Amino acid sequence: MTTSNGRTPPGPDGLPIVGNLHEFAGDQFRFERRMAREYGDVARWRMGDQWMYQLSHPDHVEHVLVRNNENYVKGEVFQEALGPVTGNGILNSEGEFWRRQRHLVEPAFHPERISAYAEMMVDVTERHTADWRAGQTRNVHAEMAGLTLEIVGRALFGVDLSDASETVGDALETVMAHSEFSLTDLLPERVPTPGRREFEQAVGTLDSVVASIVAERRRNPTDEDVVSMLLAARDEAGEGMTDQQVHDEVMTLLLAGHETTALALTFTFFLLAQHRDVERKLVAELDEELGDEPPTIADLDDLTYLDRVVEESMRLYPPVPSIVREPVADDRVGDYRIPAGATVTMSQHVVHRDPRWYDDPMAFRPERWTDEFRQSLPRLAYFPFAAGPRRCVGDRFALLEARLVLATMLQEHRLELVSSPDLDLRPSITARPRNPVWMRVRERE
Repeated sequence: MTTSNGRTPPGPDGLPIVGNLHEFAGDQFRFERRMAREYGDVARWRMGDQWMYQLSHPDHVEHVLVRNNENYVKGEVFQEALGPVTGNGILNSEGEFWRRQRHLVEPAFHPERISAYAEMMVDVTERHTADWRAGQTRNVHAEMAGLTLEIVGRALFGVDLSDASETVGDALETVMAHSEFSLTDLLPERVPTPGRREFEQAVGTLDSVVASIVAERRRNPTDEDVVSMLLAARDEAGEGMTDQQVHDEVMTLLLAGHETTALALTFTFFLLAQHRDVERKLVAELDEELGDEPPTIADLDDLTYLDRVVEESMRLYPPVPSIVREPVADDRVGDYRIPAGATVTMSQHVVHRDPRWYDDPMAFRPERWTDEFRQSLPRLAYFPFAAGPRRCVGDRFALLEARLVLATMLQEHRLELVSSPDLDLRPSITARPRNPVWMRVRERE
């Protein structure tokens, strides 16, 4: 079909009523790769009664996230997944309210403030791994989740969340599982299925953790933590945040601030364990630049191979595997019409593995990330933190944390993969390992 605003994109017919829901739910990543391979850079498919428009070209991604971003909102699919948890925090809010909240939150992630967290990140990592012994087997994803939760607690909230690690981890597992499609999702929302009850309990648990954080900072405000900053923040009209707004922003920072970095670290250790040549080269750089001293923020400029390892890991395994948006008004992307109200998906998992931009895309090759290579890439052939005005506000914090944690741990330990060499990922809001990633600890010689 062709209109003055463009053609309808190609795509599969799907089944009556459910469309392509069965195939998408069976293996989202394989399905999205097939859509791009068989139907091109703009593909249309149906999930129940909802039309999905998948964009797989960097220029089209840039159009939605950057050039025409004002025409796109997070949309119904995103709000249904995260709204019950993060409320109206900066991940979910829109328009003027979002701009106000973003403006109030951004000072917490100013480069000078972030740099002050570096020493603490290293100290927490050293303490977290102090009892690791050669021969022990560790669930690396669980370990990294606990570590990054403690770092976020200390850096952003000024509280010790180490005792809450298991509680938050279990609740987060339930919340993420809830965002995956299940046949019970077809039931009316009023039907109290076991999964829905577990989800409500998990959200209640996280609410309690956040309430305790905010209460502590109300009693003992500081000049350094984000919660105190949010409580004291005032906009141009002199208005502060309501209690609910503070709660929503803290919940957003709690979840987004540790989940994605924990995954990035897990995937990086997973890849290093299977590419010993890369690990040896990285450790050699650490030995040369750091010697026996712990890493500092001043050292990071000289740890260029470390940067490339992190970039390549987040290319192959982006912690957030896709982005969704919804156009407010009809739009045209390439030769195709995107109607208002449709769901637009942009998969980092697909774009980051496209052979048009990456030679031998499935290979873990940090060496590819030269300055020349970066300049040769289309602007959004790599977008692990999204792009445009709604780019992740904590991207600098996350990258600083990932590099310092890796450098600190690799100085002392080598991790050998014990579990499967194939990652079975759960494509929820983030891409989480379906099974524990077991690794054996070896002391660095």
